[in-house]
Amino acid sequence: MDERKKGTPSMGVIFCALFLTATFQVCFSAAKQLQSNMTRETQSPNSFGSSLLFPVQGDVYPNGFFYATIYIGNPPKPYYLDIDTGSDLTWVQCAAAPNAKLLKSPNKPYKPNNNALLCKDPLCPFVDQPTCKAPNDQCDYEVEYADSGSSLGVLVRDSFALKLTNGSAYKPSMAFGCGYDQEFSGPFPPPYVDGVLGLAKGKSNVVSQLRSFGLVRNVIGHCFSGQGKGYLSFGDDLLPSGLVWAPMLPNSLNHYVLGPVDLLFGQKASGAKGLSVIFDSGSTYTYLNPQAYQATLSLIKTALLGKQLSAVKDGNLPVCWKGAKPFQSIDAVKNYFSPLVLSFKNAKNVGFVIPPEAYLLVTSKGNVCLGILNGADAKLGNSNIIGDISFQDKLVVYDNERQMIGWTPSNCNKLPKP
Repeated sequence: MDERKKGTPSMGVIFCALFLTATFQVCFSAAKQLQSNMTRETQSPNSFGSSLLFPVQGDVYPNGFFYATIYIGNPPKPYYLDIDTGSDLTWVQCAAAPNAKLLKSPNKPYKPNNNALLCKDPLCPFVDQPTCKAPNDQCDYEVEYADSGSSLGVLVRDSFALKLTNGSAYKPSMAFGCGYDQEFSGPFPPPYVDGVLGLAKGKSNVVSQLRSFGLVRNVIGHCFSGQGKGYLSFGDDLLPSGLVWAPMLPNSLNHYVLGPVDLLFGQKASGAKGLSVIFDSGSTYTYLNPQAYQATLSLIKTALLGKQLSAVKDGNLPVCWKGAKPFQSIDAVKNYFSPLVLSFKNAKNVGFVIPPEAYLLVTSKGNVCLGILNGADAKLGNSNIIGDISFQDKLVVYDNERQMIGWTPSNCNKLPKP
């Protein structure tokens, strides 16, 4: 999820039941240092020929996040990390101070072992707003988030236990955040995870680090099932044929931005044209700027005239409807709605189709609610965020090698075979 740094403009998204992370840029040293950071279970390949695959769990409702289990330390310990393509730095909650302020989490906090990065470390100058005053100070980070609190911690380096799809096992030593002071002030409970897996475009993300070791290409794929499962992949060996591709916009900082796109409702133009959109798996819901949101909401409401649905209040989502009797699943109501389509103007016949089941949800009360929200309410300005609800049952691929994003409908309950 996008973050807001203190004193700077932001495209940040409020939690919406998801944890936010900071964006850090990290520069990695030359080959000798990289090689010293690699603990080899087998001979390092020094070439690309395999991928990493992680099972995913979670949902949009009621939990509001998808997570992968990552093993860190020696001996390796499991950490449930929120999958976030909207920020760079991977970090875990950390018992690094006697008075650490931590959120509830499923596993014990990470315990550092004299492995903090110092200000003189080559990585530290690339941490946003470092607090360094002397070379031997530890490399701290402090970030404030849009309407959702803050995180304070220190950069550390430790081994990640990984097994590639070709059977090779490695324990590369990688940099990540040790967060010992978390504040939360969002409208929803924080996610029940141990931290965040930051996968945005910056060099501090773990896939960039893995690429520097020669383990995988910098290609990230996620497939979130509407039934609470899915998978995450690093590398390009598992990609199927038939993906639709669109180029990332340049000069988009570390965000995955596509555009320009026109927004359609069914076959009708919404009037929202030339939009740019951010693909952000750290956001539970999809956000549109005020003009695009109002245009879309108007078309949806018009299409529902004469249908057996009436407006109702239901929890924190602002737009909900009830039927003659409670809905048991989205299948019972999706035929009342039409698909939304992001139609790309710079890629012929390319569209990102969002079917009703990828922008609606059925609550515990049996009502159907709109999972597209007004970005103005989240203080997003004119930004448009495509979040988890609209990624469901699609494989979405971020190819940082080619600066392209691809997608295709997929059975995300089934892991791809190496």
